[in-house]
Amino acid sequence: MNTAPLQLRMLRVEDELSFRAALEEFKCEAQPWQFAFGFDDSVSFSDYVDQLLGHSRGIGIPADWVPNTFFVGVVDGVVVGRLSLRHSLNNFLAKVGGHIGYGVIPSKRRNGYATEMLRQVIPICATLGISKALVTCDEQNMASRKVIEACGGMFESIVECHDSGVPARRYWIHTDTKKE
Repeated sequence: MNTAPLQLRMLRVEDELSFRAALEEFKCEAQPWQFAFGFDDSVSFSDYVDQLLGHSRGIGIPADWVPNTFFVGVVDGVVVGRLSLRHSLNNFLAKVGGHIGYGVIPSKRRNGYATEMLRQVIPICATLGISKALVTCDEQNMASRKVIEACGGMFESIVECHDSGVPARRYWIHTDTKKE
């Protein structure tokens, strides 16, 4: 892992330039990945940050969503990734999406940031009353499998994702670290 510590925290207005750079980097991937949910240039960045704060409090949540917290992984003031923590599961999340979704920008991968973001969110899950967190990844995503397993993920099953047709691996992580 890089020597600079990763801080997992909610997005701040002062993150705008780094956040936008991360968005652009994800757009250039062969299979673009949704880094920011609901981000739209027609809304000011500060309003977007406020919207995310509302979602973490259960306010202004889009239909079919659950209360969720959008975290960014920051190293030396640079957004290197994001992690979404869903506070509960709806039908889709209970099958494929899980409690936690994360991604690291392509230029910052292979530095241990995904593992560190997932490690840091586990106690936060416990404070929300999530005793076991569901985390999923595409069957072929070896890097994500290693991250989940390094953070205590216990493999449960493989399910077919009807939206993408790609099989997903389901893992459970116990969030009560005192038991381990």
